[in-house]
Amino acid sequence: MKKIVEKFLKNQIVLYGIFGVLTTLVNLVVFWILQSVLKLNENMANAIAIITSILFAYVTNRIWVFNSQAKGKKEIFVEFVKFVSGRCITMVIEFFGCLQLFKTSIPIMVSKIAVTVVVIILNFFISKFFAFKNNRKDEIEDEKN
Repeated sequence: MKKIVEKFLKNQIVLYGIFGVLTTLVNLVVFWILQSVLKLNENMANAIAIITSILFAYVTNRIWVFNSQAKGKKEIFVEFVKFVSGRCITMVIEFFGCLQLFKTSIPIMVSKIAVTVVVIILNFFISKFFAFKNNRKDEIEDEKN
């Protein structure tokens, strides 16, 4: 049973799901606090929430999900730039998706959650095949074992 649990927790998709949920919670909680509690404009609150969650996601994805092997300042910087570039693309999608949905009769939080789900899926593929691409050989070896 212990081996099954360990193998399950090493599964990249499971880990991405766990940290994706945590990243989403960071995004939603920051958004809610800024928009509902501090009464910041919903678009400004959304932008700050997205940036905060991107930084949280990089750290968790680098360490626990994709087990980055990048070493040295240059490699880590390049990896970070690739990660952030991918997230910038989905940030634009999220920001403008929310901007459009906030104009509708759909409740703000429902709109935010719906767009966030699409962004989570896109972010997995961008991270796996672009930002942390150099780790693919190690991942294939791990899957064989």
